[in-house]
Amino acid sequence: METAPPPPVTTRGRRVRRRPVVPRAEGSATVFTVLRRMRAPLITLIVIFFVSVLGLSLIPGVDAEGQPARLSLFDAFYVMSYTATTIGFGEIPFAFSYAQRMWTTATIYLTVVGWAYAIGSLLALVQDRAFRQALALRHVSRKVTRLREPFLLVAGYGQAGENLGASLDALGRRFTVVDISETRIDALEIATYRGDVPGIVGDARDPHVLGVAGLGHPWCEGVLALTGDDEANLAVTMAAALLRPELPVVSRTTSPMVAERMAGFGSPTVVNPFDRFGDHLRLALRTPASYQLMTWLESGPGAELTPRGTAPAPGRWVVCGYGRFGRHFAADLRAEGLEVTTVDPSPEEEPTIVGDAADLDVIRSADLAGAVGLVAGTDNDTTNLSLIAEARRINPGLFVAARQNQPADTALFAAMEVDALLVPTEVVAHDAYARLSTPLLWRFLRELPGQSDEWSAGVVDRLLDACGTHLEALWKVRLTAEDAPALHPRLARGGFRLADLLRDPADRDRTLLAVPLLVLRRGEALLTPDGDLELEPGDELLFAGRAAVHREVEATLFIDGVADYLVTGHRVPSSWIWRKLSRSTPAADAPAAP
Repeated sequence: METAPPPPVTTRGRRVRRRPVVPRAEGSATVFTVLRRMRAPLITLIVIFFVSVLGLSLIPGVDAEGQPARLSLFDAFYVMSYTATTIGFGEIPFAFSYAQRMWTTATIYLTVVGWAYAIGSLLALVQDRAFRQALALRHVSRKVTRLREPFLLVAGYGQAGENLGASLDALGRRFTVVDISETRIDALEIATYRGDVPGIVGDARDPHVLGVAGLGHPWCEGVLALTGDDEANLAVTMAAALLRPELPVVSRTTSPMVAERMAGFGSPTVVNPFDRFGDHLRLALRTPASYQLMTWLESGPGAELTPRGTAPAPGRWVVCGYGRFGRHFAADLRAEGLEVTTVDPSPEEEPTIVGDAADLDVIRSADLAGAVGLVAGTDNDTTNLSLIAEARRINPGLFVAARQNQPADTALFAAMEVDALLVPTEVVAHDAYARLSTPLLWRFLRELPGQSDEWSAGVVDRLLDACGTHLEALWKVRLTAEDAPALHPRLARGGFRLADLLRDPADRDRTLLAVPLLVLRRGEALLTPDGDLELEPGDELLFAGRAAVHREVEATLFIDGVADYLVTGHRVPSSWIWRKLSRSTPAADAPAAP
């Protein structure tokens, strides 16, 4: 059965036809590499074998009666076949003459030389990096081609890609990986993921490499450009926009200029970790409980709830390191109406104090004793750690925000117990997870900054009751005829509340422990709705709770009669036969139990 071509995609008012992404012929490349590298050894073996067979057939011998005789070409070929392969069956069809034995002896040593040459060349080929890459490319291409479920294409398997991969795997989401480092792909192979993750060593800027990783696959549902190279991320964004314009793209960059160039290709989601951290910290200064809730939900299932901080009093901040990050952060603080003192050794960046932040005299000149907050934002972790130690010695009550550059220093920053820590790779991973794992979660996080701190604290308390200190599953429910076939007819009659959906389908008097975070109805978001909300067909709901609770809610969605029981308390046989035998009909709507 032929499939129809994909429909044209509209981008900024233009109709853009989807272009096929055709990877290189990986199988043919592997075969040709073997033939090219083994050409000389194979020709050598063939020549040795040909000369040996021809010579043996021309040398005269004697038959069983002592009459002169020569071996036919077939007999000579047969004898040399088992002789050259060191099997050895003897002298047939009759005993050889001394001349034939001398020739056979010479050809034995000659074939040994030929085999040694061929085997050595084969071992060198197996160890050749280009051949191994071609073989791995073909293997990955086969695995990607066989995928028959939605997956994401992740370009870059550094710390951000690894953190995001772990969160996606916890949700049961499939993904493929492209990275230029062979060591990172080797680490991917031994990672304890639930599903097989195809990983390819290659430059993500090459569209053919992206094609092998599944950019042109019909089940590809999104692209994430998470490499540490802004130009590579820009190239991935361009390739996805031009070849698969209908796919969502999340791209990482710290350069406003590169972000602007990315925006020229479709509508990618550009994540700047410096901007995002500034937004998060501004939220932490205004509403600490909202900041705590946001970071917990963005971290994904299994994340532990971090302690809630306290916002510092209004006052002056000291920002050490006035590079790209420092400028972003100083601008965010000034937007909050705060006074900022900046320290940087580069005078062209126009810092308040020119000098090395590692110099104690420079730090003392910043008057940390009269400040309320410090940002240790240099690109050197040792400098940042020493800054924190000196600042707390001068002013123990200082609010400290720090930038961690190397993953290996995680334990050191954890021991310092900073109030706000920026790990750019983690910010990117959490932001990408929130956007792609569940769109409803991203909508919830967008609405969160507009809520009060008391409201956020209440949501955190409810999540603690439902999940404990470690976040459990986040799952959505779509109340459509396809996703809720048993509940949808009941919704059409009205009177089914959110509290009814959170009743145990086996015992309606027991309430399921789950937190409804959001209801999306006709594009309008209702945050943490109460149980009296009457559900309507087409509603989309986001819940947080244990996986067992999710399965019990699914019983209401898919098993006939459960919804009526939850509302009325009367059990209705789900089978048509049992309803006929019991002469029962769905009970009329009764007032919902409290």
